Amino acid sequence: MDKRQQGKRTSKDLQLDHFRTDDRNKKLTTNQGLKMAEDEHSLTAGDRGPTLMEDFHFREKMTHFDHERIPERVVHARGFGMHGEFEAYESMEDYTKAAFLSEKGKKTPVFARISTVVGQRGSTDIPRDVRGFAVKFYTDEGNYDLVGNNMPIFFIQDGIKFPDLVHAIKPEPHNEIPQATGAHDTFWDFVANNQETANQVMWLMSPRALPRSYSMMEGFSINTFRFVNAKGEARFVRFHWKPVLGVHSFEWDEAQKVTGNDPDFNRRELWTNIEMGNYPEWELGVQMIEEKDEFNFDFDILDATKFWPEEEIPVKIIGKMTLNRNVDNFFAETEQAAFHPGHVVPGIDFSNDPLLQARLFSYTDTQLIRLGGPNFHELPINRPVCPFHNNQRDGYGRQTINVGNVSYHKNSLADNTPSPASEEEGGYVHYQEKVEGRKVRARSDSFKDHFSQARMFWNSLADFEKMHIIEAFSFEIGKVKNQNVRQQVIDMFANVDRDMAMAVAKNINANPPKGNHVQYDKKSPAVSMADTVRKPQTRRAGIIVGEGFDGNGLGDVLDKLKEAGITADFISERQGTIKGQDGYKAEANQTFTTTNAVLYDGLIIAGGTGENAMKFKMNASEFINDTFKHYKTVGVTEGGKELFAQSMAQEGPGVIMAGARGDFGKALVESFARYKHYERKF
Repeated sequence: MDKRQQGKRTSKDLQLDHFRTDDRNKKLTTNQGLKMAEDEHSLTAGDRGPTLMEDFHFREKMTHFDHERIPERVVHARGFGMHGEFEAYESMEDYTKAAFLSEKGKKTPVFARISTVVGQRGSTDIPRDVRGFAVKFYTDEGNYDLVGNNMPIFFIQDGIKFPDLVHAIKPEPHNEIPQATGAHDTFWDFVANNQETANQVMWLMSPRALPRSYSMMEGFSINTFRFVNAKGEARFVRFHWKPVLGVHSFEWDEAQKVTGNDPDFNRRELWTNIEMGNYPEWELGVQMIEEKDEFNFDFDILDATKFWPEEEIPVKIIGKMTLNRNVDNFFAETEQAAFHPGHVVPGIDFSNDPLLQARLFSYTDTQLIRLGGPNFHELPINRPVCPFHNNQRDGYGRQTINVGNVSYHKNSLADNTPSPASEEEGGYVHYQEKVEGRKVRARSDSFKDHFSQARMFWNSLADFEKMHIIEAFSFEIGKVKNQNVRQQVIDMFANVDRDMAMAVAKNINANPPKGNHVQYDKKSPAVSMADTVRKPQTRRAGIIVGEGFDGNGLGDVLDKLKEAGITADFISERQGTIKGQDGYKAEANQTFTTTNAVLYDGLIIAGGTGENAMKFKMNASEFINDTFKHYKTVGVTEGGKELFAQSMAQEGPGVIMAGARGDFGKALVESFARYKHYERKF
């Protein structure tokens, strides 16, 4: 009996003893008690072939996992949904017969749901986590769901291990702690003992795990699909969402403070901008590989723990999604939205990616328990815009009123209708692929390199991203109580970069790592956030004003900020009218109490004072220090220089002093557009 079971025993405890079990030091079995010889790989036709339906162990394991939570999603529980449209840039008929991609300018309504993965519905928007990025296209041929994440890879190669991953990263079962984070023993124990996670964990420790805004993060399909054109020609394809505003992130210290001030920050920011007409936009891109080139890379293109380097396989931009309407009812739309990578249209097909094969089973199974039965497709948010006709009947939540006596195929009473559609009539025809091999629970040797791409990711990053990763590892592993697990993780990530592992080991008082990193010198500059598109739209500026502030030129600054799409709040010791030196009046809508520096993308210091001069200076200094510490813009008017001098901030990159440049407002806009100024040295 462990410590948490000690204490006074009750009759209820004795009653439950019959049901308690300790799995330690036992052999793995199915729920029927059958001992299993393999729990790493699904049963497939050949080591790179499709998963077989007769795999009872996979089906039992995944079915049980999909039904573990009622009614909240097991993963991706905290999500935010928005309506919009997708517009094709050009015809893609040479590559796919998907109708929504067949014509330049063709528009398709969409619903997108962005989510964290680990936390429960009531958790914060800004944990260190992967973000789900799911888009439902309501096409003329039926619904197409593009279901991915904000990182191009995943932790595992085979979906049979997904329940294990989530069990490990979720709060530990004895105390339901910690919430919405992997900074605990079981997750890092899983990582150290399942080293295929290395690439994804590197991305998870990077700034990508803390997006500044949902509109400033990428989206990826992760899995490998196929495009098939009208001639029956197929290409392997992966999908990308490229944010028009670029890719930007929080610092870890900043994210924790934002969470404390506004745990709904990301969803509030997106909701507010859509209401204001600042619609978030992403361009859709595809990477395509000819079938003849399937084996021409130093990684397996079906391995979901590997990304396709854009320098080797270019991204072709084919359209743009604009999210332009918030939901009317969160539950009816966002919470009841049901996505599934198996919801495809003619021209889009599957590969033998073993993670994808598992998802094709799991998603429908999940909706059955979460939405109460097989008719979840009839809920308004999930209902296709085109009519649907089949012989399915009854069940929980049925809304269709079917007329007639016939609900079977084949029939003569209804002239054998509804009848299958030929390929020429738009009927879906699966791509014909030759499949052969022995039934095995194994994985191709081409899946066994777990560190080369993780090393390439590290090689490709800017210095600030590398420092972020070291600090993230130090925080996360520093929370692990088991010293053996700590050391295992240090030794594992020495395979990625020994110096990185050495730095983390020093920070958490672990032994220096064993071994050295893999010899892999390739880079993929596209994975770095350092050179993404920078636009100032939707940025937020805080303007600190006290009685007697410097209003000279502030009107021009506000005009330039507004023209650039930057919103501004006046912040003071109290709300209401604050009078400046020259008669300029500012309406303070925020105070040092109602807001925080971390909720803004930069500050403008206009000076002045308050009734309690010392308290005003202390509050202003705290705002300035946090803004400067997090590499953001600090603008200083002539009257604000005294307040700035009393802070810990110093002149340098991203600090815009009035009078130092000809156009103070223009310089501020350019600085806000850059967002972070990592060239600052502390």
